[in-house]
Amino acid sequence: MTSRENRGRLLISCPDRIGIVGAIGQFLASCGANIAESAQHSTAPWGGDFFMRVEFELEDLPNREEALCRDFAKLAEEYQMRWRYHPARKKKRMAIFVSRELHCLQELLWEWQDGLLDADLKMVISNHEDARPLVESLGIPYYYIPVTPENKPEAEAQALALMDGQIDVIVLARYMQILSPSFLEHYPQRIINIHHSFLPAFIGRNPYQRAYQRGVKLIGATAHYVTEELDEGPIIEQDVMRVDHRFTALDLRIAGRQVERAVLSRAVKWHLEDKVIVHGNKTIVFA
Repeated sequence: MTSRENRGRLLISCPDRIGIVGAIGQFLASCGANIAESAQHSTAPWGGDFFMRVEFELEDLPNREEALCRDFAKLAEEYQMRWRYHPARKKKRMAIFVSRELHCLQELLWEWQDGLLDADLKMVISNHEDARPLVESLGIPYYYIPVTPENKPEAEAQALALMDGQIDVIVLARYMQILSPSFLEHYPQRIINIHHSFLPAFIGRNPYQRAYQRGVKLIGATAHYVTEELDEGPIIEQDVMRVDHRFTALDLRIAGRQVERAVLSRAVKWHLEDKVIVHGNKTIVFA
């Protein structure tokens, strides 16, 4: 089997105490696994919270996963661990939602084509037809679901039906709709949004016009998990670009798009590669 087929990932969080790293290493060694990557973080040396990401190689892993997880659960109970396991060979199945602005969608599609986005891209869903030629030219299913205030529950139900049992993560690549709490319940901590602002600044509509009026010197973007609180979910990635008084509102918008593309791409990659642990309304990112 290839290395990818024999590679697994563990994401772990628990109360910090002496011996956690050693116990995990000893467990994997006893299984015959070799640690390929390891990263950890503690919020405080004593009495804090501990976070760890381990990527390991184990011969014949697909046939040993069930026993490995069963045995690890015993160790996890001893250390009060919250944990999840994901085999590297299984790409996460992804859906992209988009409206009329296509720059973030284009970035994701380019990286997916180049093999830089470790995802099984199942579909693109949009409330407009603008992206259809681009998406279908790549052989990706495209679904047009118009959304109005009157039909929003039905539109969301249609999208959920299309994704049922097929999707692991949703990316909102400038999808200009607010998803209902009932929709979000189906994909907790698995919907990633790009916000065209360096949160918490300029939340809501027309951020670039308001940034221009405020005379900002930095323009930015924020990728975060979607929660019921608008634009307040756990932040995965942020970045900024320096601007000055010569930038018009349009210039700011163009600069912002460049930042949005890069920020969303990085956040999606880290999620796909199991590098993000959500802790309250924050994230630990082992990038």
